Amino acid sequence: MTIPKDDQNWKSKLNLPEKDRRARTSDVTGTSGHDFEDYCLKRELLMGIYEKGWEKPSPIQEHSIPISLTGRDVIARAKNGTGKTGAYTIPIIERIDPKKNIIQALILVPTRELALQTSAICMELSKHLNLRVMVTTGGTSLREDITRLQDIVHIIIATPGRILDLVNKSLAKLDSCRVIILDEADKLLSQDFNHLLDDVIHHLPKDRQIMLYSATFPLTVDDFIKKHMKNPYEINLMEELTLKGITQYYAFELGYSCYYIHSKMRQEHRNRVFHDFRNGLCRNLVCSDLFTRGIDIQAVNVVINFDFPKLSETYLHRIGRSGRFGHYGIAISLITYDDRFTLHKIEQELGTEIQPIPKQIDPSLYVAEYQVGETDAGNENTNELNNEKPAQ
Repeated sequence: MTIPKDDQNWKSKLNLPEKDRRARTSDVTGTSGHDFEDYCLKRELLMGIYEKGWEKPSPIQEHSIPISLTGRDVIARAKNGTGKTGAYTIPIIERIDPKKNIIQALILVPTRELALQTSAICMELSKHLNLRVMVTTGGTSLREDITRLQDIVHIIIATPGRILDLVNKSLAKLDSCRVIILDEADKLLSQDFNHLLDDVIHHLPKDRQIMLYSATFPLTVDDFIKKHMKNPYEINLMEELTLKGITQYYAFELGYSCYYIHSKMRQEHRNRVFHDFRNGLCRNLVCSDLFTRGIDIQAVNVVINFDFPKLSETYLHRIGRSGRFGHYGIAISLITYDDRFTLHKIEQELGTEIQPIPKQIDPSLYVAEYQVGETDAGNENTNELNNEKPAQ
């Protein structure tokens, strides 16, 4: 679509999606009232933002976008499903020069599925800017990556092991890449990746910008911050840990037909299951912790923990697959008698309540049809069930 620069009514000519009228919580509506246009973004980027259905910035975006645009390092902690992806993709896209045939931004994520999801968001937002976005992960064809890198690439979304492999083979050049994002930073800096991030950053220029985004930041992140970041701007929107829209229950056993997904499956099979679930062809999905990081499917309103997690951090990421972007959802944990002590510990650590499941659950807690018209502030702008090693 081409809209003249001097057209004052350009917004009215956009191809906007249907407005999402589901009720939303203050996790995303508790903003300062900013608009995306307040950040002096390119018209073409604004067009992509609005055509994606993002109406107003969420709290994490209000805090992050202006700082990120200045080039300063950022450490951002916010709840799952509150707009972290938009908080870093928007400033990245704004600062890319499409006329330069170099890799200008690198986004690192822990899993293939999150990489594909993030690349899709980048491409949607930048579709009017002629940017070239590439996704590369372990377990996929290296030959295809080599072919892609022979063409123009501005933004790469990757898992750490694969991008390091491409760099070490002199296939991907990061010497002009001045922005690196660590999404789900706590996972990327865990032992699962064996300090691969240090090696990746070694190939970046000295005047790089580093931004970390996650819902949880364990102590292991501190060493990375001290080693690689310069006076980072800290954002912490975690006054409470669990999403306001998620009602939590525990129960004792169920039985439904379903699909399943885990990291040992062939990639094409995983892609098919993920695609069918996202498009509603499959109503129930059983999965490992592969799906607990960043995956955003708006139709998910119920998460069931089949095996109750031992760690509060794992529990937090799992239930965060429902109640996305301030919407409502429920989390049901199937427990044994011995799990009662772990359940109490997680309640204490997260400052939340996990109730016994009632005979009848109020449908307004998770059924969209019972929520239409209750809230009309903002719109979804980040796209995100559960014990294994991520793709490298």
